[in-house]
Amino acid sequence: MKKRIRKHSLITIIILAFITILVCTNLGVANISVGQTFQVLLHKLFNIGNVEGIKASTIAIIWNIRLPRVILALLVGGTLSICGVAYQGIFKNPMADPFLLGVSSGAALGASIGIAMNLSFNGKDLVSILAFIFALLTLLLVYNISKIGNKVPVPTLLLSGVAMSQFLSAVNSVLMIFSDKMSQIIYWTMGSFNGKSWEQVLIIIPYVVIGFIILYSLHSQMDIMLIGEDSASQLGVNTDQLKLIALVVTALMTAATVSITGIIGFVGLIIPHVVRIFVGPKHKKLYPYSFLLGGIFLILCDTAARSLMTQEIPVGVITAIFGGPFFIYLLRQRKRGGI
Repeated sequence: MKKRIRKHSLITIIILAFITILVCTNLGVANISVGQTFQVLLHKLFNIGNVEGIKASTIAIIWNIRLPRVILALLVGGTLSICGVAYQGIFKNPMADPFLLGVSSGAALGASIGIAMNLSFNGKDLVSILAFIFALLTLLLVYNISKIGNKVPVPTLLLSGVAMSQFLSAVNSVLMIFSDKMSQIIYWTMGSFNGKSWEQVLIIIPYVVIGFIILYSLHSQMDIMLIGEDSASQLGVNTDQLKLIALVVTALMTAATVSITGIIGFVGLIIPHVVRIFVGPKHKKLYPYSFLLGGIFLILCDTAARSLMTQEIPVGVITAIFGGPFFIYLLRQRKRGGI
C-alpha cells in the first residue's frame, strides 16, 4: 500500500511539473492565452494540430523565449537540488549546499573578467565559457591543495574550498571596484535566466543526465554512509572513494549551471531538506523527488522574478528571500537538537 502511495506521489509531482511548465510558459508581459500556448507546444513538440491562426511573433515568444527559459529553470533547479542531496549526505549536515568547494566563487571571477574586459569570440561573449573554466580550475586547485599523499581527506577538501571561496570573492570584489561594469557583474552574480535560449539548454543537458545517473547509481552506498563511516567501511563501502566521486560530480554539475545562469543560492539547501521530511532519508527517493521539486521551485521563482515588477529581478534575489529565513530556521532547529 505504501509503495503504491509513493509511486502515485511521484507521478503526481511529474504531472505537477508539466502543469507548472505550461502555466509559467504562458505567463509574461505579452498577453498570450493558455490555449495558444498549449496549441504551440503540441504542434512543436508532437506535430499535433496546426498554428495557422496564431501570429508568428506569438509562436516565437512561446517557443524561442519562454519555453527554453522555463526548461532551463527546471534543469538548473533540479541539478542544484540533487547536488544539495549529495552534499548533505556526504557531510551528514542539512546545512551543506553545492557551493561549498568554491566552485561558484571561481565561476563568478571568470564571469567578472569576461564582463570587465568585454571578451568575445566570433561575435559571442565568452562570459559563460570563462565562468566554467574558472570553476573547473578552482575545483582542481582545491583538490590539489587538499591532497595528502594519495588521499584527499574530505574535511581538508571542505576547508580548502571555503578558504578558496573567500579568497576568490575578495579578488572579485577588487576587480569590481576598478571596473566600470560593476552593475553588470553584480547582476550576473545574483543569477538570472534572462536572454537564455535552447543553446544553453542543450549545453547543460549532458551534465544533468550523466551527473544524475552517476549520483543515483551510488544511492545504496550513500544510504549505508548514514550509519557512520566506520560501519560503512566494515560493510565494504570505500567511503573515501565514494565521497570523492560524489563531490567531483556535483562540483562539475554546479560549475555547468553557475557558468550559464550565475549564482542562484539556497535551492540546494531548501529542497533536499523539505523532500527528506516527506520521503525519508533514502537517496533512491531523495534524488528524483528533489530534482522535480527543485525544478518546480526554481520555475516559480523565475516566473515571479520576471512578472512581479516592470524591471526583471534577478532570480537569485527571489530564492534568497525564501532561503534566508529557511537557513535561520535550520540553525534554530539544529541548536535545539531537532536536526
